[in-house]
Amino acid sequence: MVICFLIHTVCPVSALSAAESRILYARVFGPGTGDRGPETGDADFTPEQRRLMQKEKLHVVARQVRSAVALSREASGGLCVEAVLGEEAAALGEADSGMFSLGNAELFPDRSVVLWLGVLSLVFSLVCRPHENLLLAEGALRNIARHCLEELRLLGPGAEMLLKSDRVDALLHRLLPHGQLLFLNRRFAFALDKEIASYVSK
Repeated sequence: MVICFLIHTVCPVSALSAAESRILYARVFGPGTGDRGPETGDADFTPEQRRLMQKEKLHVVARQVRSAVALSREASGGLCVEAVLGEEAAALGEADSGMFSLGNAELFPDRSVVLWLGVLSLVFSLVCRPHENLLLAEGALRNIARHCLEELRLLGPGAEMLLKSDRVDALLHRLLPHGQLLFLNRRFAFALDKEIASYVSK
């Protein structure tokens, strides 16, 4: 089960604020998102408090991913640069990637694993349960990132990225339904690609 999916920046992007990092899209799956404390129940928090707590947890994940990306790029000598439209395939092929573990109940009820894929100024992150097939999760993350970049042109102007959340929702509904990782054979993957392309072209 995937706990959440994020798209966020790792360096300033044109048409966005000058902040170091910004969450552009976030989707949390399932009811168990760790809002309850060790000795208190959900009844102790208002819906607004739970929303703010969840938002802060997602920002903590984004900050930890940003640090991991920065360390990876520093070690490899990579630079954070922006791309132009049409370079999506090349950018994805040169993407940084990695994973790290979040401690038990650090942010979510159980220990979880964060997988990230850094494509120039953007990062795509999945937070998964530790028992998940991580190779399958990595493949799903790359597939989602590929569709976001190629179909939705997320390497375009930042203002456009913020207006495409409904389309990212539609992609996740097909590629990560209810947070479940899918085993895709070539025939099913091809049919899914055609369905997504048809939807995006509307």
